[in-house]
Amino acid sequence: MKVSLHWLQEYVPVTLSPADLAEALTMAGLEVEAVSDRYAGLDTVVTGKVTRVSSHPDADRLTVCQVETGDRPLTIVCGAPNVKEGMVAAVALPGTELPGGLAVRKSKIRGVASEGMLCSAVELGIGEDGAGILSLDGATPVGIPATRALNLFDTVLEIDLTPNRADCLSMIGVAREVAALSGGRVARPVSSVPEAAGDVADYASIVIEEPDLCPRYTARVVLDVTVGPSPFWLQDRLRSVGLKPINSVVDITNFVMMETGQPLHAFDLDRLSGNRIVVRRAGAGERFVTLDDKERVLSDDMLMICDAEKPVAVAGVMGGLNSEIVPTTRRVLIESACFAAPSIRKTAKTLGLASDASHRFERGVDPEGTEFAVDRAARLMAEVAGGKPARGVIDNHPRPAGEKRIALGIGDTNRRLGTSLGAEDVARLLASVELLSEPEDNDRLTVTVPSFRVDIDRPEDLIEEVARLWGYNNIAVSFPVIPVSGRLPSGALARRIRVKEAMVGFGFAEVVNYSFIGADACSSMRFAAGTAEDSPIPILNPLSQDQAVMRTSLVPGLLKNTRDNIFQQEKTIRLFETGKVFLPQPGQELPDEPEMLAGLWSGARQPRTWLTMEERCDFYDIKGVLEALISALDLETSFSALAADQCRYTLAGRTARVMIGETAVGLAGEVRPDVLESFGVRQPVFVFEINLSTLFPMITDERCARPISRFPSVSRDITLIVASTVEAADLLKSLAMQGQSLIEQMYLMDVYEGDPIPSGKKSLSIRVVYRSFEKTLKDAFVNRIHTETTEALVKAFNAELPG
Repeated sequence: MKVSLHWLQEYVPVTLSPADLAEALTMAGLEVEAVSDRYAGLDTVVTGKVTRVSSHPDADRLTVCQVETGDRPLTIVCGAPNVKEGMVAAVALPGTELPGGLAVRKSKIRGVASEGMLCSAVELGIGEDGAGILSLDGATPVGIPATRALNLFDTVLEIDLTPNRADCLSMIGVAREVAALSGGRVARPVSSVPEAAGDVADYASIVIEEPDLCPRYTARVVLDVTVGPSPFWLQDRLRSVGLKPINSVVDITNFVMMETGQPLHAFDLDRLSGNRIVVRRAGAGERFVTLDDKERVLSDDMLMICDAEKPVAVAGVMGGLNSEIVPTTRRVLIESACFAAPSIRKTAKTLGLASDASHRFERGVDPEGTEFAVDRAARLMAEVAGGKPARGVIDNHPRPAGEKRIALGIGDTNRRLGTSLGAEDVARLLASVELLSEPEDNDRLTVTVPSFRVDIDRPEDLIEEVARLWGYNNIAVSFPVIPVSGRLPSGALARRIRVKEAMVGFGFAEVVNYSFIGADACSSMRFAAGTAEDSPIPILNPLSQDQAVMRTSLVPGLLKNTRDNIFQQEKTIRLFETGKVFLPQPGQELPDEPEMLAGLWSGARQPRTWLTMEERCDFYDIKGVLEALISALDLETSFSALAADQCRYTLAGRTARVMIGETAVGLAGEVRPDVLESFGVRQPVFVFEINLSTLFPMITDERCARPISRFPSVSRDITLIVASTVEAADLLKSLAMQGQSLIEQMYLMDVYEGDPIPSGKKSLSIRVVYRSFEKTLKDAFVNRIHTETTEALVKAFNAELPG
């Protein structure tokens, strides 16, 4: 919202400097983003006296002027017919950029050097006369800034309003806030209408078919208008707040909107069939051409303004090309209505059509301000466009808004704000913004909320008003009472923290992605058709196409993070994320929302240094991370191979199911090349996914301590030749199930295939560590146990011992 201080001063005295006013408004909740001098671009325009005028040697319509600006005479080529010796004019020096965008430079015009420009009122942006240069008073000093000579001073504040402060989307609304800060009073503009024609009912009628979407529609008729350029003062007011003048009638509707906050629309009454306005819903698929000359396809939830035969405007958003004001317009119907904010917001978003009117309607307008605004516009059309307003106003008001009264407790207010205000103080502060109150008792006020404050519905809203009007800086700083005793996090939170701390300890960086992703991200994962992962839930009003559906997996987000890091020349990537995924359930409205953990590793196993060579990570690295993670959670895990049809987006033969006991909790594997290509990743990537909703109930909060034996360990190796289809994990599992209590640790040491191992077989070497808590183990005893263990494995897996 742009606010011109010159315009603002028509409604309230502004005694503060622009900087102080900006600070005061910001502290009152109306953040001022910028303070600018509207005429700052004219700093290099000075007054100059024309001392000599001579004909241009090579152009009949040009003259060569000598102009005195104080420092030295300037030679300026001019084409204005009214230039003459002795006149004082505004001179734009080289380097000036005039309001119309024209940059003034030293140049040669038909062979004669020109060192500036003598300006007209139009070129300075302060008038409509462009036929000749602007002549200043002959007594004006030479060489002073033209802004000082012409008294061109106006500061513009750019206020970033929060969506709830719709009442400040107008000059009067901001004036109300300034009055509250300075103790002044707001002077409302004159709205009495000089009625001079027949009764308004003889010219137009209003029918509201959707009162829930249009609780009030007010209109006036103005006859015999003359459509033409607006007077300078009106154009200047619009330009000061960033609006472009169009014609006298349209400019008045825009002026009143900026003045009062009530959007208006002017229809050419002679182009309305039946001289009737009908407020109804659009038909599904109905087409309509708006003022920007674009055809819009409508839906049946959009509110339209129609005449007796056809639509003439999208309610609250934009008028139609078929009823716009044209130079031949003589009779005008002025619309001033109140529409349901959600309806306008949805219509504007669906059509992709934002306007100054929709910006206000979708935040809420004053339902009691429609008549004042339409009267104000009719008065101005009589003054500016020579119109004759018809007697009376059409006011169709099927859903009157009742008076809003809210009880406010003084004790509650002070307790929540940390203040010690009395009832009189609170009443005075609220009254400064026209929130009048009556005392109920010593601790309670009944506050009557004016209709223009659509954002106030409950006591908390009033308490917020008290806080900002009292001044946030005036509220004493206090510290909350913090209990000495600590509180442990809840079970689920504590387990989540354990998981994250473990992953960070393994060298992984946590990422947080949005829960909504693009539909193309799901299709790029190549999920099986018809599965829950391949059927993401769409978002009704997505912010963009990249956030159109709810994610069904965390992996797409990690792959996009990987691509972005690779683009930044970060080739070694270790990432993880925890969060919910959203899986649709057949026959149910709400999706299943399991919490997941996903990890990704790509690039080097360890960085290259003088001591180590760079090695690429592989499946066993990501598998080792999972084993370490689940071990850190005091659980035991195992892995089993997945069939090709069970690998969702990973390579068959390089994918494993993660098991805890008999329960599958996730998978780990290498991402398929076609999936990587669709994400723009050109290096191998290994991932895992764990269902934390399944895993968390298995985790206990108890921590068990195990004593350390003071006796030394003894290790032995087992090397077996087994079928290539035998998994090392099965050997280790069988070894653990033998129940040998002296086995402290066992792990795979080596795998070998090739000569002299027979085809279809492989050699597996396992190291077994034995230790006792009671004595030192002797070799003979360990050898006997180890032989029994080995023989049991040979028998169980039909294995052979090396020759």
